[in-house]
Amino acid sequence: MKKSFFPTYSRRLFSAFVVPLLCIVSHTRAQSVVHYADPLIGSEGGGHVFVGACLPFGMVKLGPDMVGHSNSGYRSDSPIEGLSHTHVSGTGGGAKYGNISVMPASGSIDLTDYTSGWNNEKNTPGYFSVQLDKPKVQAELTATHSVGFHRYTFEGNSGHILIEAGHFLFTGSEYGHGPFGEAQQLVGSEIKVLSNTQAEGYVRVRGGWNYGEAYTVYFYAQLNQPASAVGTWKGTEKHAGNRLEYDTGEKTGAWFSFSALKQKQVMVKVGISFVSTNKAKANLQKEINHWDFDKIKTKAEVTWNDALSRIIIEGKKSLKTIFYTGLYHSMLMPVDRTGENPLWKSDKAYYDDYYAIWDTFRTTNPLLLLIMQDRHIAMLESLLDIYKHEGYMPDARSGNSNGRTQGGSNCDILFAEAFLKELEGLDYQLALEAMLKNAEVPPGGNEQQAGRGGLRDYNSIGYVSYDFERSGSRTMEYANCDYAIATLAEGLGKKQIAETYYSKSSNWKNLWRDDYEDRDTKGFIYPRLANGDWIPEYDFMEYGYWPVKFYEGRSWNYSFYVPHDVRALVDRSGGKDLFLKRLDTFFAEGLYDVGNEPDFLTPAWYSYVGEYPQTAQRTHAIMKDNFTTMRDGLPGNDDSGAMSSWYIFHAMGFYPVAGQDVYLVTSPLITHAVMDIGPDKKLEIEVKNASAKNMYVTSMTINGEVWEKAWFQHKDIAQGGKITFTMGSKPSDWGKSIVPPSNSDRQ
Repeated sequence: MKKSFFPTYSRRLFSAFVVPLLCIVSHTRAQSVVHYADPLIGSEGGGHVFVGACLPFGMVKLGPDMVGHSNSGYRSDSPIEGLSHTHVSGTGGGAKYGNISVMPASGSIDLTDYTSGWNNEKNTPGYFSVQLDKPKVQAELTATHSVGFHRYTFEGNSGHILIEAGHFLFTGSEYGHGPFGEAQQLVGSEIKVLSNTQAEGYVRVRGGWNYGEAYTVYFYAQLNQPASAVGTWKGTEKHAGNRLEYDTGEKTGAWFSFSALKQKQVMVKVGISFVSTNKAKANLQKEINHWDFDKIKTKAEVTWNDALSRIIIEGKKSLKTIFYTGLYHSMLMPVDRTGENPLWKSDKAYYDDYYAIWDTFRTTNPLLLLIMQDRHIAMLESLLDIYKHEGYMPDARSGNSNGRTQGGSNCDILFAEAFLKELEGLDYQLALEAMLKNAEVPPGGNEQQAGRGGLRDYNSIGYVSYDFERSGSRTMEYANCDYAIATLAEGLGKKQIAETYYSKSSNWKNLWRDDYEDRDTKGFIYPRLANGDWIPEYDFMEYGYWPVKFYEGRSWNYSFYVPHDVRALVDRSGGKDLFLKRLDTFFAEGLYDVGNEPDFLTPAWYSYVGEYPQTAQRTHAIMKDNFTTMRDGLPGNDDSGAMSSWYIFHAMGFYPVAGQDVYLVTSPLITHAVMDIGPDKKLEIEVKNASAKNMYVTSMTINGEVWEKAWFQHKDIAQGGKITFTMGSKPSDWGKSIVPPSNSDRQ
């Protein structure tokens, strides 16, 4: 990377503003904020967040699986059937993981029903507990990166511990194609009782939302006291005294019985690995070499506090609860599986469960780039390593398999943004190579797994034709990805490539139908046949997922999706007045979907026509009306923290335009914040006159400089410093005169 390509702060500005600030806030990381995070927010109402114990980006996500299952395993209305070690968070569609389950039991073991009612659950970062009804047991869970730690306190003097090697989540058979749809399918499992305190084994599962190849989770388990009897099962057949069940294509498990408990608390440590049982055992021995449950619980809490305290905010308690819960959710995925890649050996980091970049490139990734640069670099290195070994960077990946690609090749946007924001240590030449392959080489086979579907159309006639599903949304997203390619190519001095892709980034115009009218609004993105004809009249309000014209949206939603060239979009919509009317209709008619990614940026589009006050009004109302401290406190799937990160940015008063170096000013809810944005770099945010009614920024400074724009660039805060917002209850002329940049400005 050529350092001269980027503007930088002068040493004088750095000394004047950042050094004094460091003296003031150097203690912030020691503050305790972890108690504000409530992992149960978003567990109901479609948020689908993970409930249980884990570390930031941890491989083990140890939590309850309820009867009927869900994407995260958790349901508040069903009995618990097991406590398993692998989960995802915030996802839709078919479930993934739910592997290696442990469950206490009592009396005669009934393999047809060892579920339990429950009450008094508690979930804090790194810890989960629940009171089971059958048997009367308090179940407590904590975790390290690769090990789940269970503590079961029995009321009675006898009981069992069941370990089900073959457990997995099964939902999604009603979605997708084939007899299983998006559901997981068991390939096989095996369990071996090594002694009356030890067991090992594995489960192999295929499928799930991403139609993934079979993945294998290995485990090694230890108990803190010897069982008086052991046995195994296969399917529903019990084999008392048996110590081995081979891989038979059926669910296998083992039980450890205690006829007279020496201690009321039975503890179980379970190490997992995606490589081997030996690696699972090594993980356990390395990470927990003792039986002090509370020590591990405390260590997990400290780890989470360190991560969450990268941003220290001031405001009402309810605001802090929503904010830190959102920050917690943004640090669950992807999962750091460095050293756990069964497919190839590499000295690079390995991350899995990019689930999905289509969601996270908009908010979660820009947030991590800002507050966890080293972590974000490792994630991007992992994407490049996947490209080197498998031929494409994924748009989604889980269980060591790419898929599914919902829209564009959105890794393109991650690398363009990283380059513009001067993230060092990445091979940007290799990134450009991978991005160009996305844009120029059809993936062949199943176009949902990698690359760009309908690419031959897009590169020959300038749009994805109706012959391919999701033709409207794909065209819009490909154009934005092409802009990302052009941006990186220009930065690397590849002028011809840059000009080619800047031109292709206008391909969205090839689907703009000027004469189509809906709700007194004229001009929309509209599907076309390969011969150039518009498709016949169709249900313009159609909404769906895969075999549709627009993915998770309608033409109304995607007709706003030109984040790289809003100026051109405004012109095509008929100018400022008609664009404002279009936006107002969009919100008034209930067409805006706060819970879905294609609309994430739309509330801020008012600023591109010099109407910042309406950006503030919209974003303020959306935050207040849709995010709460209740269990259904998220407006939709959290999608690996994408929804939560949307809130975090807006609550701080600015929002990223993904793939660019621009942040849009919105409407801060906090009163003060200090962000840790790198070694010895702090960004302070002060909000003057903050109150519930004062939603409008009426003046602003950055590092003491009067700021008249309702946007700023990353270089303005990259070295830290201070943003000061002054709020008011009425709109003003602030922020109206200079609109954010668009690709059309280059001409």
